[in-house]
Amino acid sequence: MSADTNAPQSPTARLIRVSLDGELPSRLTSLAEADRTQALLDLQAENCFAPHTRPGNDDQGPYALRLSLQEGRLIFDIRRADDTPWLAIGLVLGPFRSLIRDYYMLIDSYEQAVAEGREARIEAIDMGRRGLHNEGAALMIARLKDKVDIDFATARRLFTLLCVLHRRI
Repeated sequence: MSADTNAPQSPTARLIRVSLDGELPSRLTSLAEADRTQALLDLQAENCFAPHTRPGNDDQGPYALRLSLQEGRLIFDIRRADDTPWLAIGLVLGPFRSLIRDYYMLIDSYEQAVAEGREARIEAIDMGRRGLHNEGAALMIARLKDKVDIDFATARRLFTLLCVLHRRI
C-alpha cells in the first residue's frame, strides 16, 4: 500500500505510548493475542498521529494514547507525553461492527485450518485478513479525518486494537 499523502510530517506528530484501558480480554484466541501484541509493538516502533489542535492549544506531541470502549464508542484518550489528559475523541462503533465480526470469523477459520494442517486454506484466509485490515484502516482514517491525521499503517494497527477491545463485549 502506498504512503498516505495526508500523513503527518512532524517528528513529534506521533505516539510514544499506546495502552488498552481496562482488563485485557481473557478469551482472546492465540492469533488475536498475537495480533494485539504485534500491533502494539509496531505502533511503538513507528506511527504517524497528529490530532487537530484546539483553539488556544498548540500542543504538537508526541502523545500517549489510551484506547477504551465506553457506551458503544471507541474512545481515544489522547494525553501529553507526561500523561496529562489533552483531548478525548469518541467514535461510534456501528460502522466497524461488520468488519469486527468478519475479523473474528477469519481468525476462527484460520485457527481451524491450522489445526487441520490445511496450508492452502491458511494462505487464503491470511490474504482475507490482510484485505479486512486494509478495509478497517480505510474506515478508521475516514472516521478520524476531521479529528486526527494518521497514516495507513497506523490506522491498520488501531483497527486491530479496536477488534481486540471489542472482543471483551
